[in-house]
Amino acid sequence: MYSKIVIVGGGAGGLELACKLGRKLGPGDVALVDSQLYHIWKPSLHEVAAGTLDIHREGLSYQMLAHDNGFTFVYGPLTGFDAEARTIDVGAIVSGVADEEIVPQRRLGFASLVLAIGSTSNHFGIPGADEHTVSLSATEDAERFRLSLLKLLTHVELRKPTQPDAGVDVVIIGAGATGVELAAELREASSAYASYGLRRVDPVKDVRITLLEGAPRILAPLPERVADAALKQLARRHISVMTGTRVAKIEAHQVSFADGTVHRSDLCVWAAGIQGPALLARLGLPTTRSGQVEVDGKLAVKGLSHVYALGDCAACVGADGIPVPPRAQAAHQQADYLLRHFLLQEAGKPLQEQPYRYRDYGSLVSFGPGTSVGNLMGSLKGFSWFVEGYVARLLYVSLHLMHHRAVLGGIRTGVLTVARFLIKKNTPLVKLH
Repeated sequence: MYSKIVIVGGGAGGLELACKLGRKLGPGDVALVDSQLYHIWKPSLHEVAAGTLDIHREGLSYQMLAHDNGFTFVYGPLTGFDAEARTIDVGAIVSGVADEEIVPQRRLGFASLVLAIGSTSNHFGIPGADEHTVSLSATEDAERFRLSLLKLLTHVELRKPTQPDAGVDVVIIGAGATGVELAAELREASSAYASYGLRRVDPVKDVRITLLEGAPRILAPLPERVADAALKQLARRHISVMTGTRVAKIEAHQVSFADGTVHRSDLCVWAAGIQGPALLARLGLPTTRSGQVEVDGKLAVKGLSHVYALGDCAACVGADGIPVPPRAQAAHQQADYLLRHFLLQEAGKPLQEQPYRYRDYGSLVSFGPGTSVGNLMGSLKGFSWFVEGYVARLLYVSLHLMHHRAVLGGIRTGVLTVARFLIKKNTPLVKLH
């Protein structure tokens, strides 16, 4: 197999690049490789974990997107890379039920390769974090958390007649955007679960949510006014917040702090940091201490002019010398930068001289279907607008719709939005199985 441009990873940036290039160049020149069959927008994984978003209804089929946008979809994980031969190995797909090989291992040749394989959790060597926490790095992680939560809530419901104080302690380590959004979404979801049969479960008293943060305040990268507004929203939802805490050890049913105190934990989520997938170093690519692949100002992997990287897996330093943060808006911008590069290359025109420059348009933090908080960056350097409430929520939803528009087109995004609204009116508020 051969494709002129091969993109590995169907996250926000990789998929947008594949769709936009496919519409211009066609399936013979553009291929997307991913180990999953369906795409879920990563910023919405906290909704998957809480059960308020069903991946089987909301997921977009890569095969459908390939057909509609003119690229080739290759199903399987990246397992090997030969820079000199310009080939990658795509692993076999094995049935989890019969342990039978469905799709064999393949070798795929390329002229240009783009790595967009995202990130994994960085546990910073804390004992027990690997074994006793769940991260939200991928869809399967979020689904695993959801099923664990549903099981625990069911056990509480059954124990209530004999154990009135039975409950679930959920601990979230890391009060960045992911941790804060998950905490708020879990509070919304716990009320919904209680109304769908788990009537003995008190959504506030019996679902105890604690948010731990090592920094002096939550949402440390965002303006203090946004963090203060978020803290008030968490307090309204009866979510306990502990800042300035250093986790020393994690066990099956408790989290231990550096000062010797412990906190009970039935379900622990790690949202305190990310690192590049270990696969990058195993493939012989240049990586940083955090495991991200090193790229130059034009997103080319250092030492490999025909290999590029974008999104969370890339250690990219902007034109201003500041590392580009691992955000969806950065991946979107990097995808557009590489889109221009490949189209100029295909047309035989001079390539871009200007390096990639990250533009921060602000950040929004969701607190469920009713409200959000955040800041929007203005055209003047250092100037931003604080937004909260329903307006902020509309802006937050619009970010997801903009991503859908990039991969589906405007008309289909509009139809899908209406369809999902109608479906939600006739289905449970949370996934119950």
